[in-house]
Amino acid sequence: MGKRILVVGGVAGGASAAARVRRIDEYAEIIMFEKGPQVSISNCSLPYHLSGIVENSKSLVLMNPDSFKKRYNIDARVNTEVIKINRKNKTITVKDLVANSIYEEAYDKLILSPGASPILPNKVEGINKPNVFTVRNVVDIEQLNNYLKENSVENVAVIGGGFIGIEVAENLRLAKYNVSVVEFANQIMTPFDYDMVQILHKELVDHDVNLVVNDGLAKIGDGFIETMSGEKIAANAVVLAIGVKPETRLAEEAKLEIGETGAIKVDSNYLTSDRDIYAIGDAIEVYHRLLHKPTRLALAGPAQKQARTVADHIYGKTNRNLGVIGSSSIHLFNLNAASTGLNTRTAEAAGFTYDSIYIMPTDKVGLMPNSNVMHFKLVYETPTGKILGAQAIGKGNVDKRIDVIATIIMLNGTLEDLKDLELTYSPMLGTAKDAVNHAALVALNQLHGQYREVKVSQVRELVENDACIIDAREKNEYEAGHLKNAINIPLSEFRNRLAEIPTDKPVYIHCRSGQRSYNMVMALENLGYTNVYNISGSYLGINLYEYFNDLVTGREKIVTAYNFN
Repeated sequence: MGKRILVVGGVAGGASAAARVRRIDEYAEIIMFEKGPQVSISNCSLPYHLSGIVENSKSLVLMNPDSFKKRYNIDARVNTEVIKINRKNKTITVKDLVANSIYEEAYDKLILSPGASPILPNKVEGINKPNVFTVRNVVDIEQLNNYLKENSVENVAVIGGGFIGIEVAENLRLAKYNVSVVEFANQIMTPFDYDMVQILHKELVDHDVNLVVNDGLAKIGDGFIETMSGEKIAANAVVLAIGVKPETRLAEEAKLEIGETGAIKVDSNYLTSDRDIYAIGDAIEVYHRLLHKPTRLALAGPAQKQARTVADHIYGKTNRNLGVIGSSSIHLFNLNAASTGLNTRTAEAAGFTYDSIYIMPTDKVGLMPNSNVMHFKLVYETPTGKILGAQAIGKGNVDKRIDVIATIIMLNGTLEDLKDLELTYSPMLGTAKDAVNHAALVALNQLHGQYREVKVSQVRELVENDACIIDAREKNEYEAGHLKNAINIPLSEFRNRLAEIPTDKPVYIHCRSGQRSYNMVMALENLGYTNVYNISGSYLGINLYEYFNDLVTGREKIVTAYNFN
């Protein structure tokens, strides 16, 4: 007779572990318990039902208990909650939520995959109103969608600017609701640095989403919410997406060790402090290979890898645990955005010595249809040149570039390695010098002191202090909008206008995307200038960085006119 393996929780972790066990052992007895009505769903696709991109909510259910039994001979029990682990007897206590009965099941090995639950700010007035929703499963998204339609809701407030909050907001807006996003921090999407995320801020407001940052939820009233600053925002429905907390009740009550992050502590094979109990998915803490410490990572990809490792380990198969780096992506209206590893904020907090570069190459050859600018930021350690992370935003396949960087990081690669990567090229798909190669070359120049830049976040101060700024674009571009104190000396003319470029003070140069200004900087250095800097992001980046804060604060603009072309 085969092993008796019980799995608590389905979805990416539990269902994958159960299926892998079956592929290894045809004789194992596998029982999977899920307290919800569906045992295997596409969690990450839930928000797309609100817009109709996923038209039928039933298609979000990937597999039902009958399918698990027929295909894999796995006993999948829904509406069934595991309420206790009896470690001494190696049994679990189970409650059938439909029959309201309680029974016990014995195990040889137990796999915990309970996931994480939405955080509810219980002290907020009105939090228990019937028009307040969270999004965790198909039932949640159906209830939200039905409420919106049945009550002819027009105004929806989404609290939280993480992945779930932003995807919910996008899909609600696509469905023509008036949407407000309220985020307590000073930005949405914390995997991105503040300079990069302004592109996403602009994308939201360009699609008429009311974005409120640096403010939190204080009260849910009748037809409105009130923020901590006292602002009242129309809202007939509220979606809470302020984060998740690991489901650790079972583990804690069973006296399994809880880690420093508040999630279940596991070893390299995802064994808990009990040698017969494994844990995977959003409920556990994992090792961050760059930060060298435990962290939590609520992503489907790592959960599936953990599931495979657990099943293999049960049957004596060895695995490597390389840790996590946190690779993620999101689609937002007309933009794609992706990130991996550390951003400058997390690198700073972790005590790294680091630097970064921000470039704007095209995602394919400019002559080709649908060629667009890609905003690409690379973070690296100094003086080693070790790659720490990257972020990319654009209309094209930014995820491809971030996947390359993720691979480099997992192989402990450096700028030199990245520079030399041989990548595919077709004019319709990319450029001969890919964005990641380009980024490595710029970063190496910076690392070796052959090139200096100032960050886009420093430009306002330069303008306000009347620094010497040269606009290297052509006259017609300059006249369509420029930094208020910039001097127009086009790259095509500067060799004949050297007398206008001072040698006794710093000179800051920009163009539209940074390429022409980079060439001018290098030429001036070759001509003996010792205090010249390229402005990271150039005019397009400056406009994107300034726009949202100009809009919401009403502060004085540092440009004569915005130009996003």
